[in-house]
Amino acid sequence: MSTATVPASVEILPGYEVIAHLRRGEDTDVYDAWSHERDCRCIVKTLVPGASRTARARLLREGQMLVHYTHPNLVRGYEVHTTPVPAVVMETVTGETLGHLIAYSGRSPLAELCALGVHVSSVLGYLHRDGVLHLDVKPSNIVCQEEQAKLLDLGIAGAPGRSRGYGTPAYMAPEQRRGGIIGPATDVWGLGVTLYEAATGAGPFSADDPLPGRTASPIGKIRRLPRPVADVIDSCLAPVADDRPELRELADVLRHQLD
Repeated sequence: MSTATVPASVEILPGYEVIAHLRRGEDTDVYDAWSHERDCRCIVKTLVPGASRTARARLLREGQMLVHYTHPNLVRGYEVHTTPVPAVVMETVTGETLGHLIAYSGRSPLAELCALGVHVSSVLGYLHRDGVLHLDVKPSNIVCQEEQAKLLDLGIAGAPGRSRGYGTPAYMAPEQRRGGIIGPATDVWGLGVTLYEAATGAGPFSADDPLPGRTASPIGKIRRLPRPVADVIDSCLAPVADDRPELRELADVLRHQLD
């Protein structure tokens, strides 16, 4: 079976012409495409050749959620297709991923750090109120554009309950990694790791750390921040889920720095 990507100028879906192949993940290809109906660029996410039925179901489920949920800090889904290939059509989000910004610019300024936390807390809270956990909050899944952060990728989003062990190891909460009971506090952990990395330029745990639930070095030892900000980020990384702050509490502390 061919593993080649769809070349430029070829329709990947009826009315969607490929501009460029952007990246290939484990199960999906992502394309920059032109929508003739909307007369604009968009993103088309489809399966790699030979992907499993599980991957297909996961992609279609992600697309259905992105079309259903609307929030200013969540990438917008336009359409879900099952033929001629399973695919999700999304808005093109301009800007850079937070991961890229950290890699090339280092530590985020305090105001940008706090705004980032407020924006991501808002969209996570919106999803949580409908019983959806993101479960993969990390810098590469956040795009920063002007003064707004947008959360990407609901590929492994799911309901509270027993963890299936999916996620990105360096950003997975202890209960998520060991197959325990996950809930809103699991996403608080992912956001805490992300804010720690944005503030210091490096994450508190490595990807191969067998026990990410151990206590991280206090963020205040690495970067001088207002005490309430440092304390609330540190508390997001509490090994016990019940010891982590709620998203509203986190957002209130960070929002206070923006007033």
